[in-house]
Amino acid sequence: MKSSRISRVMQILTTLQAGKGYAVSDMSKMFGTSRRTVFRDLKELRAIGVPFRYDAGTGGYTIKPEFFLPPVDLNLQEALSLLLLVHKARNQIQLPFKNSALLAALKIENNLPAGIRQYCNTALRNISTRAGAQAPIYHSGGLDRTFAQLQKAITKKRKVSIRYHSLFEGRIIDVQLCPYHLLYNQRAWYVLGYSSLHKSIRTFKLNRIKELKTTEQCFLGGENFDLYDYFGKAWSMIPEGRIYNVKLRFLPKVANNVTEVQWHSTQEVTRSSDGSATVEFRVDGLGEIAWWILGYGDQVQVLAPKALRKRLLETAKNMIKLNQQI
Repeated sequence: MKSSRISRVMQILTTLQAGKGYAVSDMSKMFGTSRRTVFRDLKELRAIGVPFRYDAGTGGYTIKPEFFLPPVDLNLQEALSLLLLVHKARNQIQLPFKNSALLAALKIENNLPAGIRQYCNTALRNISTRAGAQAPIYHSGGLDRTFAQLQKAITKKRKVSIRYHSLFEGRIIDVQLCPYHLLYNQRAWYVLGYSSLHKSIRTFKLNRIKELKTTEQCFLGGENFDLYDYFGKAWSMIPEGRIYNVKLRFLPKVANNVTEVQWHSTQEVTRSSDGSATVEFRVDGLGEIAWWILGYGDQVQVLAPKALRKRLLETAKNMIKLNQQI
């Protein structure tokens, strides 16, 4: 919902909360918009769960005053940070229950002092965020239902049965899973838990789950599962069981861009007088970091280990061969 629309929807909420019925034509005149725009805003309110009703006798719309929260005591910075998170940053990740989050924010916003509410609405018009690429959820239940079902299973320690499109195995697999933890990483949500098929703790991407059923079977364990211990020194999410000392030299063109980010907990940076930077990591496995390095193309040299340099050279040769065939 765009900032200008947020302000308008808030006006409708505040007006209807008074308990007096207002017709669409009345609201159109009050807010200086068309009847079509008012209907669209009312549709938006219904989509996020605001229980307004239409009185055929009076031809007006109302919202029960008790639906909203009592006044909340937030200062300007607290209010702006909360509304910024919900109205803007909620699209930066695949946030489950987005409509519920928006509805909660609208309830709070509706009860802010007029001066703070007006300041926040004005400020939000001049703030934007851009979401990165995200993996869509193909399961028929969508993210909300899939997330809620898994979260409930974790809380109640219930096993779940999943049909899963495994890219590693190249087929659809059936797994009985003891779910331990939900994780959002970069572009997608994952569930981690003990897999009956693999006889070990595994990671499953939510958007590759084709079917999901909660069973009546309870499971033991999982309460001591530690996400950071599990991933160890993996570059991202795939530990391979061997630690490598990775040493990279980034050329001046990208050196500042690379070194201003803390990519890994073991990162060490050495700057050179020519503007280049040597960056070192201790990582578990080479697969994930290799793809990251490839993103910098001809602006990075692999100083160590040799196995990583060999892997990148083979990939580069294959890229040249593949593109020369066109």
